[in-house]
Amino acid sequence: MNPYRSLPKKAFWKPAISERSFLDIDELYVKKFEIDPTDRIVTAGSCFAQHIARKLRERGYNYRDYEQAPAYFPTSKLKSYNFGVYSARYCNIYTTRQLLQTIERALGQRDHLGQVWEKDGGFVDPFRPVVEPVPYKTADEMLAARASHYRAVRRVIEESDIMVFTLGLTEAWIDKATGDVFPMCPGTQGGTFDPNAHAFANFGFAEVYDDLKRAIALLKGVNPGLKFLFTVSPVPLTATASDQHVLPATVYSKSVLRAVAGQIYQDYDFADYFPSFEVVSSHPFNGFAFEPNKREVNTKGVDFVMQHFFSQHTAAGAGAAAVSALPDTAGVDDDEAVCEEMLLEQEAAKWR
Repeated sequence: MNPYRSLPKKAFWKPAISERSFLDIDELYVKKFEIDPTDRIVTAGSCFAQHIARKLRERGYNYRDYEQAPAYFPTSKLKSYNFGVYSARYCNIYTTRQLLQTIERALGQRDHLGQVWEKDGGFVDPFRPVVEPVPYKTADEMLAARASHYRAVRRVIEESDIMVFTLGLTEAWIDKATGDVFPMCPGTQGGTFDPNAHAFANFGFAEVYDDLKRAIALLKGVNPGLKFLFTVSPVPLTATASDQHVLPATVYSKSVLRAVAGQIYQDYDFADYFPSFEVVSSHPFNGFAFEPNKREVNTKGVDFVMQHFFSQHTAAGAGAAAVSALPDTAGVDDDEAVCEEMLLEQEAAKWR
C-alpha cells in the first residue's frame, strides 16, 4: 500500500492528459471559495485580465467600474481612453511592484505629484502613459486627472469583495532617485530615457513575492474582507531588455510569476489561483489558443479558458444582481485587449 494507489485519475499524466483530447481535459481548476452573485468584483493586472473582466460582465457577475466615462462620452472612444477596460483607468499593471506602488499612492503612502513626462508638446502620466490617445495640454491638467484616478483606485480598494489580478511581467524600468516603477520604458511613450536616471530591473522570486505580500497586506488593512483570485498571463513578452533571447526571457518571467502565485495560494485561505496560463501555454493544448503571431490569445482560447473557470463558478442568479452595477460600455467589450506593451512592436518597426 502507498499513497499513490488512492489518488484520482487527474493526478496521473496518462489518464488525465495522454489518453484524452485536449478539449476533454477537465478538473484543472477547483475553486477555493465561492463567488456570490452579490460579490463586488474588480480586475487589474496585465492585458489578459481584460478578457477575464469581459467574460465576467457577460455572465452577469457583479463587476464594478469605479472610474466610468461621463454620460456624454462617445461610446466609440471609450476603449481608446481606457474607460471600461479595468475597474479603474490604471491601464495595464504589469508587475507586482507597480501594483504595490499604485496602492500606496491611492492610500496616500507614496508621493504621486512629482513625476511628469513630456510628449509631442504636451504631457503624459508616466504611471499610465497611454491612458488617453493624446497628451494632456498642461501638466496641471494631467496631475488633476491623476488625482481623480487615485480617488477611483481608493474606491476599488475600499468597495470591493473580490480582486482578480493577473501577473504579467517581471521586467520593468525604475527611476533611480525615487524607486518609482514605470509600465513602459521612458522614451517609448513619453519622457526621455536617461541611463543615469533610469535602471532596468528583472525581478526575481523573492522581490515579486515580497511586493505581492506587501500589496495584499495594505489592501487587507483597509478592506479586511477582500479576497483574491490570481492568474498568470499566458501572453509572452513583446520584447526583453535582459540581454537574453525573448523566448527564455519569457519562460523565466512566467516561471517566477507562476511560482509566486502558487506560494501565495498556499499562504492564504483568501487567495485563489486560476490556471489560465497553463491552459493556454502548456504543450498538451498544442498552441491552439494563440493567434498566428504566437503571442496574442484568440477568441476561442479565451472562451476555452473561461469554460474551466465557469465550470466551478456558475453564479446562479448573478444577472439580476448585477444589472445596476454594469456601466454602459458598448463598444468596449470586443475581443482585442488594450496592451500598451505591444506598442514596442510599432516602435521597433521604426528602428529596424
